[in-house]
Amino acid sequence: MDHETSTGHITRKAVLRAALAAGMAAPAVLMGVPALARTLTAGEAAPALTPECDDGDDPTVPQTEGPYFKPNSPLRTSLAESGTPGIRLTVSGYVFGLACRPISGVLLDFWQADTNGAYDNTGFRFRGHQFTDAQGAFKLTTIVPGLYPGRTRHLHVKLQAPGRPVLTTQLYFPNEPRNNTDTIFDPRLLMTVRDAGGAREAAFDFVLNVPQAPGPSPTATPTATPTGSPGGTWAAGTAYRAGDSVTYGGLGYACLQAHTAQAGWEPPNVPALWRVR
Repeated sequence: MDHETSTGHITRKAVLRAALAAGMAAPAVLMGVPALARTLTAGEAAPALTPECDDGDDPTVPQTEGPYFKPNSPLRTSLAESGTPGIRLTVSGYVFGLACRPISGVLLDFWQADTNGAYDNTGFRFRGHQFTDAQGAFKLTTIVPGLYPGRTRHLHVKLQAPGRPVLTTQLYFPNEPRNNTDTIFDPRLLMTVRDAGGAREAAFDFVLNVPQAPGPSPTATPTATPTGSPGGTWAAGTAYRAGDSVTYGGLGYACLQAHTAQAGWEPPNVPALWRVR
């Protein structure tokens, strides 16, 4: 799961997610993790990096596949066809291994109920598989699944890294009344969801139990650290909170996750941290 912790600290995977979205190399961005991973009090030293994705997130927990899984789903990133009823939903994220490094070529097989809570057990409606790209990213276009007796809203997914065992699990929506009564529901599998002009956008980062060596230590290249933004209020070194507003390059941005700004993390470059107002 990729969100702030209960103390408001941004997770290490959130930093990597933002870096990957900005086109930065994962090992290089780890140089800035201590400053961004959590808010430091006066006089407190930055924590040492660990070789595992151990900032409160264990490998993604497995869950039952349920009775409706079908093999041989089509290869596609969109499960919503033209005219399909339902609220449009985009789910995006990354797949990491135990060293917080993204994994390319991971198979993700999604299936879900339609807007009425029914599964297609004869064909492949709302079923499809895809693979993570070179940055370990995936993106699914679908609809918000409907409800059926005994369950809250959820998406099913199977993941398999090359040559590794299959992880079967489910993803959930926050603030659903049935989350409190669904005996299968697990809050560790909650997506981060926001409204987007009549549709919804969700994010979730998976951690697979895949051993990885820590990334190489890059050679630091001295760069000038800007103190402000051209024609804007964003400034490196500023501690921003979720909901804060800045301007940069003539556009206004809203902060999505608490962090301390630094060079290379200007709002247009890190959609995981800022969105256009």
